[in-house]
This record gives sequence, structure tokens and C-alpha cells, in this order.
Amino acid sequence: MVDMMREIERKYETTDDDTGTRGLPELAGVAGIAQVRDRGVVTLDATYYDTPGQRLAADGITLRRRTGGDDAGWHLKLPVGPDVRDEIRAPLSDTLPDHLAGLVRSRIRGTGLVPLVHLLSERNVRHLVDGDGTVLAELSADRVTARRLAPAPSDPVSWTEVEVELAEGGDPALLDTLEPHLTDAGLRRADLPSKLARALAETGPREGGQKKPGKKPGKKKAGKKAAATAGDVVLDYVRRQITAIVTLDPAVRLDTYDSVHRMRVATRRLRSAFRSYRKVLDRTVTDPIGAELKWLAAELGIDRDREVLTARIGERLTEVPVELRLGPVAARLEIWSHARRTGSRDRLIGVLDGERHLALLDTLDALLADPPLRQAAARPAAEVIRKAVLRDYERLADRLEPVLDTPSGPERDVVLHEARKDAKRARYAAEVARPALGAPAKAFAGLMTEVQELLGDHQDSVVAREALRELAVQAHAAGESTFTVGLLYGREEALAAARERELPGLWAEVSRREHRSALES
Repeated sequence: MVDMMREIERKYETTDDDTGTRGLPELAGVAGIAQVRDRGVVTLDATYYDTPGQRLAADGITLRRRTGGDDAGWHLKLPVGPDVRDEIRAPLSDTLPDHLAGLVRSRIRGTGLVPLVHLLSERNVRHLVDGDGTVLAELSADRVTARRLAPAPSDPVSWTEVEVELAEGGDPALLDTLEPHLTDAGLRRADLPSKLARALAETGPREGGQKKPGKKPGKKKAGKKAAATAGDVVLDYVRRQITAIVTLDPAVRLDTYDSVHRMRVATRRLRSAFRSYRKVLDRTVTDPIGAELKWLAAELGIDRDREVLTARIGERLTEVPVELRLGPVAARLEIWSHARRTGSRDRLIGVLDGERHLALLDTLDALLADPPLRQAAARPAAEVIRKAVLRDYERLADRLEPVLDTPSGPERDVVLHEARKDAKRARYAAEVARPALGAPAKAFAGLMTEVQELLGDHQDSVVAREALRELAVQAHAAGESTFTVGLLYGREEALAAARERELPGLWAEVSRREHRSALES
């Protein structure tokens, strides 16, 4: 069982040490706070770990071993959004626990962790309590002493900071309500998101008149921005997908809702971009990477596809009137689902920990560090990207249009399935194009999404009917009624026919000249 909590807090800075202790404002009576309870002073002793190149810090991640207080142990903090982080804890031990090591593996790969910073905090703690005695938030003032440990020891630096952390399930609006009272007391929002970030900044090298951390630099004089090239636009999209793959790795390990699906989509978007923009990125480099991305997507989909299919059939079953549910259909579906699962969470974690996956992540880093740009990458973005989107559209049209008026059947199902893939590719190509082509690309991506979803529902029905036939065979062999399974089969068949009837009208809308004209203008 993973010990994880959502941390929502705000940090404030002060140059006056007394503000962090005696000078805090009186908050009783503010926003439902009935009482402020002084919880005394506690000493917190923490060592922060990272790679020598600070890969964790670069992504806003902190990993520490801390003693003192009521939560001594290992703490891993993963950023979620402004003021929000997920904290995963493990009991105190001499070495990093395996499950925490797994959660940072997509960042550190084969690089070892080293003690990076030592922090000693004298924390003055107060609880903000409502009229029922429920703690709403914790207000703490920390006198921090920090010393860098690697690559070489530094002189210690000290500062005072104030934190307001919501209690579990607390209302984030409370932070907004309290902020004016804190700023009126001489505090200001911290420029850096964590103690570690400030420690690294305060103990880092100061070269060429570098400003002291915590001081916001002045605005740079605005200059004419260079026009984006095709390489700029495509690489920005590629970078975002690679970032998603890396950052979703711990979410998949933690079994966070929809994380497997989102990571799989990122692999597909990236592979699709490589294929659509071969005029921009050298395919002799990207094709082998695309093959590895296809492997990863397949591994991520082993259990998900089965779960989605089971959920679809289960939902259809609930729509059948009770008097027409003959035999143990729900139980038969559950048996079928478990028997057909060839993957498991342990297997998926093994894939993420495996050398093949880690090598893929290293290869993606290398791609960004030295992009295999072709000559067209230097040309204006709109010119190159427009042609790529239209080329993918023509690919879809060439496949789909000949089968629109052909009879239903297995051969048509196969072609429609391939057309769904083409529609998805055209959609992703249009997503890449949005910075260069604006609203027309967004509208075109929306149309491609409609085609993809219609064809996807059709394909899901084809797969569901195959599964239902298998269920019927198993039920018949066990002497069970197959009436309800047959009924579900017929409903899926009718749904597929309805989608086929809708397709010509939708395609007529997609293929109207003005849609392509908007992209071409």
C-alpha cells in the first residue's frame, strides 16, 4: 500500500527573521478560523538526493530523507500544479526504498543518486482550527540553514520562510483568503517553489554579475520575434509528447486514473508526428524510434484494451431488461475477462523498469539534444506543415471514399479500421499544425476527431461481436443459455450498421472544399 497524500501549500519569504516567529498576523476570526493553536517548535533534519546533473530538481521533484517531526522517513514530492504536489512517503531506512526508486526511474535512468543538499529547519508550528476543532491548515515559520553537499561542500546559508499548508480535504480558497493578511505582515510569495530550489540557488555559482536568487529580473526589451520554422513547431510538439511519456511514468506505477491511457496516447502522438513530418525529421533516425514507440504502446494496451472491451459489454448488458437476461451472463463475462488477461500491473512495471524502455527514453533525450532535421525544417512553418496535413487528409480520403458505398462485411470492416488509423494520424498532424495555422488547423483536427470516433465506435463493435461469439461458445459448452449473448451480439451489429449509415454524411461535411481552403489560405 502506497502512503500518498496531496499537498496544497503556499510559501512566503521575508527578510525579517522576526516575521517568521513573533510577527505573524493574528488569524483567529478569519475565514472560519476560530482558534490558532501553538504546536511548539520542532527540528527537521533532511538530506535531499538527486543525480549529479540534478535531473529531479530540473523537473521540480524533491526526494529527501528526513528525521524529526511526526513524519520521519523518505519523502518524494511530484509536482501537480501551482501550489500542489503529491507526496509519497516511506518509513525511515538507510537506503532508498525500491518503490520510491521506481517512481524516479524515468528521470534518473541508470544514473545514481547522490546526497545533494542538507537542510536543517527550526519549525514553529501553528494549527488553524475551526469552531468544531477541525484543523483547516497548518501555519509554520521555518528558520532554515542549508548547505550544498555536491559536487562540493558549500558554506551554509540561512533564511526564514513561512508556509501555509491545507489540511487533507481542505478548501484551496482558504489560501487566497489568508494571503492578504500574510502580505500585510510583511511577507511575499516565494519566488522559488521549494526549500531545495532556494538552497540550490543560494549555494550555486555566481558568475558574471548574476543576480541573487529571490530577486526578479527586470523585463527584457521587446524585440522582433523570429518567425517560427517548421522545425521549431514540430520539435515543440515532439518535446511535449516526450515530456508526457516521462512524467506519466510514476503516475502509471501509482495506478493513477487514466494514466496508462494518457501515456499510450503520448506514444501514439509522437510516432504519428514522426510519420507525418518526414520532410522535417529524418526518417532513418525516427523510424527505429517509432518501432519502439509502437512496442511501448502495445505493452501499455495489453490490459487496457481488455478492460475497455469488458466495460463496453458490461454496460450493454445493463441496458437489457431483467426478464431478457437469461443465464449467468455477468459471471461468464467476468470469467472470460480474467482468463484473457495476458498482462498485469507487475508485468507493466517490469516493462517500465526494463532496459528496453529505459533505452528508449535515453534515445528520445538524444533526439531532442541533436534533432535529425532535414532541409525543410528551416523553411517557414505554415508552408511545410500545411502540406503535411493535407497529405494525411488525402491518404484518408484515398482509403475511405472507395468503400463508402460498398456492402457491409468483414472486408469493409478491415478497411474502415485502417481508415480510423488514418483519421487519427490526420488529427495528430493537425494538432502539430495549430501554432502555425491557427483556427483552421483546430477546426480540421475537430473534424478528424469526429471521423476517428465514429470509426472507432464501429471497430469497437466489431471487436465486441468477436468477444460475444467467444462468450456464446463458452456458455453453450457449459450448458448455459446463450439467448442474452445473442441479443447483445445483435445490438452491436445494429450499432455498427448505424455508424456505417452516418459515415457518408459526416465524410461529406469533412470533404467540403472550404475546410481544405481554410488550411491552404
